[in-house]
Amino acid sequence: MAKVTVVGAGAVGTTCADALARKGFLKEVVLLDIKEGLAEGKAMDIMQTSALYGFNTIVTGSTSDYSKTAGSDVVVITSGLPRKPGMTREELISVNAGIVKTVTENILMHSPKAFIVMISNPLDTMTYLAYTHFKLPRNRIIGMGGLLDSSRFKYNLSQTLGCSPNDLHANVIGGHGDTTMIPLPRFSTLNGIPVTRFISEDKMKEIVSATMVGGATLTKLLGTSAWYAPGAAAATVVEAIVLDQKKTFPCCVALKGEYGMNDICIGVPVTLGKKGVEKIVTLRLSNDEKEALQKSADAVRNMNDVLKTMV
Repeated sequence: MAKVTVVGAGAVGTTCADALARKGFLKEVVLLDIKEGLAEGKAMDIMQTSALYGFNTIVTGSTSDYSKTAGSDVVVITSGLPRKPGMTREELISVNAGIVKTVTENILMHSPKAFIVMISNPLDTMTYLAYTHFKLPRNRIIGMGGLLDSSRFKYNLSQTLGCSPNDLHANVIGGHGDTTMIPLPRFSTLNGIPVTRFISEDKMKEIVSATMVGGATLTKLLGTSAWYAPGAAAATVVEAIVLDQKKTFPCCVALKGEYGMNDICIGVPVTLGKKGVEKIVTLRLSNDEKEALQKSADAVRNMNDVLKTMV
């Protein structure tokens, strides 16, 4: 059985660790944080639910001791400043780039073959940082943003259709940002039936708009970033890799010619298995969808250019 480390014992990291423990397919989850006692306390709290939920995964906590993460098969990085109300993801770059760089360096020192699942924001730029700075194979660095955005899209669709989100297939590609993500109604189905048969064009525009500002809406309501869905999305990515599930959903990955793009990490559909990113799925986009993806890529590149002046 596999070992997974979650770096950052905040709300997202702890939710991810809890979700992984409950799924029961791992031998060990290590929760690590820089705040003295935080990871240890949250790990203990999770372990005290094991008799209630019936899982056998061992969850341990560590304060900045990366030696305890050694031999991890997958590492989830949540570290960084959470987005505050009114704060853009771009404004997070100066702080979070340094954190992600330090964390990734320490992780690879103890688990050089680990797959890395990125949650830290701005997600596309932090994924790009880990990929380019540490020269990682692109199958080993994955940003979970597209899966989270797609889950929010399914939620919004289900509220209109009055159906279970589990009966929906819906993809969101592009950057993980309020102005860069691209929900794709044309590729969305309810048990194989296009959802556009049930939803008017005007209503679909409302759903797409609500999806694009889904993170900001929650930040306004909560006073900080969301955590349940992001943590669950990361756990789903980990599960697909560790259990070799060959599942396909949008994730932020490095492109090498796919969709006509290079030198960028951005959300597109991928197949995940024991080799990490095993396939990049190329959708046949319409001209409008291609234009939207190019605009999204331009915005992501602008954030990457800011990053390049800092590292």
